[in-house]
Amino acid sequence: MSLIGAVRARFARPPEPVRAAVDTDADERVLAWGERVDGGWTVATSRGLRVVPGPGSSTPPVLGWHEIATARWAAAGAGGTFTVVPLTEVEPGVQARQPAQRHVLRTAGELPGVLRTRVDRTVVTSQRHPLPGGGAVLLVARRVPGQAAREWTVVFDDDADRDDPAAREAARQRLAAAVDADDPTR
Repeated sequence: MSLIGAVRARFARPPEPVRAAVDTDADERVLAWGERVDGGWTVATSRGLRVVPGPGSSTPPVLGWHEIATARWAAAGAGGTFTVVPLTEVEPGVQARQPAQRHVLRTAGELPGVLRTRVDRTVVTSQRHPLPGGGAVLLVARRVPGQAAREWTVVFDDDADRDDPAAREAARQRLAAAVDADDPTR
């Protein structure tokens, strides 16, 4: 892309369907967007990742930046594919990975860089620890919008380990130690 093309892309207005979908929330700003091959849009906003579906489809909720476990980009010409793995809270302090979402884009624009930056900004630290009997657990401290304190969560590599009392206890102890080490008042 030429320098002039890059400047135009940087200062371009979002397409009408993107503006219309985001205008429902005065506190949400469009940061970047990509046109999907299905006729919709994948949009990075100040709140998270939003899908603006093609005609006749319902709009899914915004996936907050702190609710994304991983996002991988595979470029293909002007577009490519994002594979996003969302997180959901299954119990207080414990998150599970959800099935991957694929966003196949005809054009990507600034979306890959913005998405990576926004997800990376939420992660303060992450630590992987082995569990007794195999497997591992990931402890993650994230910045969550509207919360002053970091939010620590546990993500088991294998969901079955959440049912193992020894694995749960090891994860609980690791999480408690990480939170204690992170607390400046102790």
